[in-house]
Amino acid sequence: MRLHEYQSKEVFAHHQIPIPKGRLASTPEEAKLIAEELNGTVVLKAQVLVGGRGKAGGVRLVNSPKEAEEEASKLLGNRVKDIPVRRLLVEEGVHIQQEIYLGMTVDRERGETMLIASAEGGIEIEEVARVSPERIIKVGINPLLGLRDFQIRNLATEIEIPRPLWRAFITICHNLYEAYQELDATLVEVNPLVITTDERIIALDGKIIVDDNALFRHPDLVDKRDISAEATEETEARKFGLSYIKLDGNIGCLVNGAGLAMASMDIIHHKGGLPANFLDIGGGASAEKVAAALRIILSDSQVETVLINIFGGITRCDEVANGIKQTLEELKPDVPFVIRLVGTNEVEGRKILAEANLVTAESLQEAAEKAVNLAKEVA
Repeated sequence: MRLHEYQSKEVFAHHQIPIPKGRLASTPEEAKLIAEELNGTVVLKAQVLVGGRGKAGGVRLVNSPKEAEEEASKLLGNRVKDIPVRRLLVEEGVHIQQEIYLGMTVDRERGETMLIASAEGGIEIEEVARVSPERIIKVGINPLLGLRDFQIRNLATEIEIPRPLWRAFITICHNLYEAYQELDATLVEVNPLVITTDERIIALDGKIIVDDNALFRHPDLVDKRDISAEATEETEARKFGLSYIKLDGNIGCLVNGAGLAMASMDIIHHKGGLPANFLDIGGGASAEKVAAALRIILSDSQVETVLINIFGGITRCDEVANGIKQTLEELKPDVPFVIRLVGTNEVEGRKILAEANLVTAESLQEAAEKAVNLAKEVA
């Protein structure tokens, strides 16, 4: 789950990380009022969950309350990278002396949190990594020892933070790590963290991604989720407890088990096809859950054929077959299906499918080949 900038900054403020003065506005009049309160140059920032919003025109610098109202009227109701702008963060202008990138994320290979910093702040860190990888400094945080002061001091030296600001920088890093742990985040990013001309350190922007698997510990965040930037299918899948990710291919996939789902996608690609989604219906999936999964897959206009690959361990193959049959009778889809059922009650399941005149396969390779060929015929 991604938090908006204003939500991330609320977290920062709670953890005593300095942020610019500002408030949220949902109308041009509110933007004007906030600009009057800040009494000077302000920045209007579209609150959309998309990268590169500045280049796309979603960030505007204005010099008066009247100008703030005018620019807000242009932004609100408009779109930034096809995402509707419903709210603006109106903040005081800051005189910048130096821009820094500061972030924390999970290093899965090392099994620890990685603190990442660069003197090349204000631009995409991926571009810095591509052009000047030596400018990115990484520090591993031992989960038992936590973040140590000496690690932050070494980091401050590497990215050339002025010595008088080290104490403030150390405090910010510790507080950021505290927020990262408290929220079960997979990413906390400040880009840029700026040093102002009057020698202050301020988090000028903020980005936080929370692990979806930990949201049960944060019910207050669930209500703040903005689904406007998410695929409709992904939103619908969450209602039924399905793991779904939309992709760019044309072969819909319904599989039980994440590993089997990945293997199915890989073999589709190996046979010359492109998966349209990752969809794991999980262990004991009922007919109702299977039906919901199929509705989600079929709602994607890119899908030209559907591959179903089920290993019946906890999941019963006849239950899956009933779900497929029920959905097809209701939706009467135009796309062909290829189904592989193996495991518990597979004989009963195949009998149900045979009665529905559906294409079946005994092996995953056979199923993938049939699905790819059917997709080519449809195209």
